[in-house]
Amino acid sequence: MPETQKQLDPTEFQQLLSQFKLKELFISVLGWDRAQHPPQSITLDDSDYQLTAIAQKRGVAAFLCSADSKGNIPPKPTQLKIERVVRVIAHEHLLIFANADETALTFLWAARAPGQPSVIRTHTWHKGSSAEPLRQKLLSIVWSLEQEEAITLTEVITGLRRAFDRDQVSRQFYDRFKKELQAFTGFITGLKDAAHKSQLSSLMLNRLMFIYFIQRKGFIDNNPNYLSDKLKEVQAKKGKGHFQSFFRTFLRHLFHDALGTPVDKRDPDLSELVGDVPYLNGGLFDIHELEELYSGFDIKDEAFENLFAFFAEYDWHLDNRPLAEGNEINPDVLGYIFEKYINQKQMGAYYTKEDITEYISKNTVIPWLLEQARVHCKVAFSGEGAVWDLLKSDPQAYLYPAMKIGVFDDDGKPVPVSALPDFVQKGMKDAKARMFDKRYNLGEAEFHTATGERGTLPTETWREYVARRERCLEIHEQLRQGKVKSTDDLITLNLNIRQFMQDVITIKAGPELLRAVWQAIVGRVPEKSNEHFRHGITVLDPTCGSGAFLFAALNILEPLYEACLDRMADFVEDAKKLGKKSDSGFVKALTEVDKHPSRRYFVYKNIILHNLFGVDIMPEAVEICKLRLFLKLVSQAETRDHLEPLPDIDFNIRAGNTLVGFATEQQFNESGDLASDPDHKDSIKADIADLADHFDRFRQQQVDTNLDGEIKSEHKRELRERLSNISAELDEYLAKDYGITVHSNGKPSRDKTPPPPPPPPPTRG
Repeated sequence: MPETQKQLDPTEFQQLLSQFKLKELFISVLGWDRAQHPPQSITLDDSDYQLTAIAQKRGVAAFLCSADSKGNIPPKPTQLKIERVVRVIAHEHLLIFANADETALTFLWAARAPGQPSVIRTHTWHKGSSAEPLRQKLLSIVWSLEQEEAITLTEVITGLRRAFDRDQVSRQFYDRFKKELQAFTGFITGLKDAAHKSQLSSLMLNRLMFIYFIQRKGFIDNNPNYLSDKLKEVQAKKGKGHFQSFFRTFLRHLFHDALGTPVDKRDPDLSELVGDVPYLNGGLFDIHELEELYSGFDIKDEAFENLFAFFAEYDWHLDNRPLAEGNEINPDVLGYIFEKYINQKQMGAYYTKEDITEYISKNTVIPWLLEQARVHCKVAFSGEGAVWDLLKSDPQAYLYPAMKIGVFDDDGKPVPVSALPDFVQKGMKDAKARMFDKRYNLGEAEFHTATGERGTLPTETWREYVARRERCLEIHEQLRQGKVKSTDDLITLNLNIRQFMQDVITIKAGPELLRAVWQAIVGRVPEKSNEHFRHGITVLDPTCGSGAFLFAALNILEPLYEACLDRMADFVEDAKKLGKKSDSGFVKALTEVDKHPSRRYFVYKNIILHNLFGVDIMPEAVEICKLRLFLKLVSQAETRDHLEPLPDIDFNIRAGNTLVGFATEQQFNESGDLASDPDHKDSIKADIADLADHFDRFRQQQVDTNLDGEIKSEHKRELRERLSNISAELDEYLAKDYGITVHSNGKPSRDKTPPPPPPPPPTRG
């Protein structure tokens, strides 16, 4: 690496960039090869763009694109259109946009993953500004002479991913975050337990990061530098290092008395102290059990001075736009930080990437929804006009794009064998004879058909292409003949199950099927006193960490919510036109949505409260998971008026050990000690059922505006106490089943007498 860095001299890099000598920069400095693609002219959005290849490296081409008709770098939508055109010329590429005045450059790279849409990453540089962030990025696509011979297409793509992907920013932020967290912990006084001190430190930083995100949007006293300014203000009034600290004087009041209390119920003196601060609720700013245990703890001012200085180095934003400048932080980074912060080797905890969580989640969530819809609307899944006809009528819509490359042309017709290169045709006819022929292992990893379509995927050999082609055509024929008629087939054949579910709702769903899908997702609220809440889909991650799988499930459910609401609106509108009565359930759902400033906030709030549940043995993981979910909600608010109180999800996302306790009702029924006292067992079951009803009411109260219920601390405390009491009683019975006696002091001891053997299995008469 030192030799690589030597090739990127900072002064020379800045000079060539400022002079817009990009070809010289890539070839002479970065060590790329001369380009082979001819110049291209593209006409889009009433502008002509000149596309010039400036360099290439192992099949990855770098293109310079001219300015639009006004002399500017084209807007983002146009950039994406140009990127799609360039993709045909060179599938893997780096695009550079320049304005006519040569004062700005935007580097654009498309990150691709199998089965996933492309993710665009950009970096913009302005003349006169430091080129160091860009130089640091491009270090990843420079190789020494010793490495040159071994470089492959895969290595170049990996280098671009390191250069432009958000993980690089995440790692840099994590390194600093870890140091700042350790330093912050050292400034906490009033408790000696190292584990409690660390947990309290994480809790404080989570709260402060949340405030940092929303203050950047002007939601806190209309001041993007609220925390830093308040620290200076308090120190100026009190005198730095004198009287009470910033934490005791200001922060704890902001957390518990302001952000956690409705505006109309605050003390006037408090409002004067904290300013115009919204009511956020949500449990994030409740008094934590550690704060109750160590009520007199304090945090020195130096902790916040250092922390705020660190935070100020980054641009905090709530949306998921690409991390372009190297100093942006969005909520996704927080999950990465936590997963890196924990001791992975000791805890056995590892971060699961988005492609894996998305694949597992979609192939569990969507099949369950389809099966539930089938149970309640059988007619839609059998006979003429069944939902499976979607697969038959448009088979290619449910094949992933990567599967179809080189197999179907732009018109959707199969690419004939005659259009393939000669060596591929010969190999297809006599593959066994040429299995060990070296000619078929040299340079044939990439080819185009005679009609211009790209044949192979990156790094795919011609043999792999042939196997993929045969499989793709085979599946296509099964779909065309209508042979795929089950959710199991959707998974086995690796079809685009998300697109299928979306089309079921938007194309196939009549009122009855739509009602079945909606209730499978959101459940059914009891309309009569003798009815119980019927739950929709509940996704439980028993080792949730910072929420990787829960966010994957959220991303799958959100468009389904939206599609259902859009379809409901269509049916209600059609009924009005025909003078008919609209479905009352549809009207109720749409009316509830309209009572919220943002439909997306309503959707995310429902998903988080009713569909997502997580447990983790690490309290820090639980806090980060809740923080990320809260930030997801807040990001839906465009203005301060759109900011609603956050839902309380302390009972959805909990710290605990899922390996301890009764796992199922059957296990509870088979408990030996309880079997001798059936009346007590029935009493416990009744208490559990009653508590479950209270939990349902607790959640529904937060999304149904007709209930007009405020989540009060005493209600929450009562639920927590009842849950704790029932859990303790059940754990005691479970302990007895394992021969452990729980004494009055709460400490278990192993009973000398082992538990009796289980009864023999019943015999058949």
